Amino acid sequence: MKITVIGTGYVGLVSGVCFSDLGNEVICLDKAQNKIDMLNNGEVPIYEPGLKELIEKNVNLNRLSFSTDIPNGIKNAEVIIIAVGTPPLPSGEANLAFIEQVARDIASSINGYKIIMTKSTVPVGTNERIAEILSAGTDTEFDVVSVPEFLREGSAVLDTFNPDRIIIGAKKQKAAEMIAKLHEPLTKNIITTDIRSAEMIKYASNAFLATKISFINEIANICDKVGADVVKVAEGMGYDKRIGQAFLNAGIGYGGSCFPKDTDALIQIAGNAEYDFKLLKAVVEVNKKQRLNVIEKLEHSLGNLKGKTIGIWGLAFKPNTDDIRDAPAIEIIGDLIKAGANVRAYDPIAQINFQHEMKNYNDIIVYCEDALETAEGCHAVCLLTEWKEFTQINLNEVEKVMKLPVLVDGRNSYSDAQVEGTNFVYHCIGRPNFQKQKQLI
Repeated sequence: MKITVIGTGYVGLVSGVCFSDLGNEVICLDKAQNKIDMLNNGEVPIYEPGLKELIEKNVNLNRLSFSTDIPNGIKNAEVIIIAVGTPPLPSGEANLAFIEQVARDIASSINGYKIIMTKSTVPVGTNERIAEILSAGTDTEFDVVSVPEFLREGSAVLDTFNPDRIIIGAKKQKAAEMIAKLHEPLTKNIITTDIRSAEMIKYASNAFLATKISFINEIANICDKVGADVVKVAEGMGYDKRIGQAFLNAGIGYGGSCFPKDTDALIQIAGNAEYDFKLLKAVVEVNKKQRLNVIEKLEHSLGNLKGKTIGIWGLAFKPNTDDIRDAPAIEIIGDLIKAGANVRAYDPIAQINFQHEMKNYNDIIVYCEDALETAEGCHAVCLLTEWKEFTQINLNEVEKVMKLPVLVDGRNSYSDAQVEGTNFVYHCIGRPNFQKQKQLI
């Protein structure tokens, strides 16, 4: 099948590359010349395990190409995948400007029957808006379908080839069957529904997962006060098939490009329909407050943070990605600087992106080359992203280079065995009997 993907971000690039690996002829389009130049030179603009190798393989097999020639890409396609960004507006609503522009671009170049498949996360009713724009710009026959993505950054290639399910929202059976056939090599668990339901499934799924994270973080906060261990609590809960073990890891909250954006957008979707989504508002509020735990734990051991040197391990919002969008490190480092602390920071992959995001503070933040260098001379180290480089480090060696032995584990990553035998004042989340807390200054 001839497929054109418009947008080379996480969703578009991973989807296009994986479809080419299934034997389809794929063109990935983007208006950003620098991104296309990188891809044509064998470079990958995002970090995603396994992606670079798949690109090289399928480019060499002449099944995958990259271009800025949008009209030509549209004309040569049987299926056009829309995978451009829908960034949040100040109100929290999704910005559909890129989606609408793509629809106009398709309308101006379409030369025969096409299926337009939307993989961008869009509010309910957006695919109808796409169809309206197309109908206003062309008399050519087309169908619009909604196929939301459920990829996790850091494992997006694996998720693409091993989906839990494929959701196809379509108005016509012909289009639904064609898109189902495209996805059959991936899974037989294909659910066909109306377009509006498909759009809502994406938001509802992310909102529910965000709710699980905020819920277990609230339980962790209670565990801290009553002497229970949230890790054991989550394990016991997770064996219940109605609950499941996924997304029950207490910590400093969710971040990234999806959960924060999609929860805010769903709140706005509900508000536009004159419904007050109180539960989801609470989920968002809990997530914002959870990050403050790190500062509070530092203050518990160090008192006033002014003049103290704090090491930060991890800047990406999660391991195995260079994505720093809404990463807890942004807010936590900002709060530390406001408190007058000196910050040393390191991330094995996301450091350059973080420096661009925090350019106003780059004369204050000291960026390091590895975990041990980051800890040198620090009064405390905070683990914010659970990269293996941090979770498997010898804590005795870390302790030797620090000014004071304080470790704030924002991801509950260390075992009893790793902490025992050290002099660390150890703070974690929701495990009061495991922590070694005291005031040092």
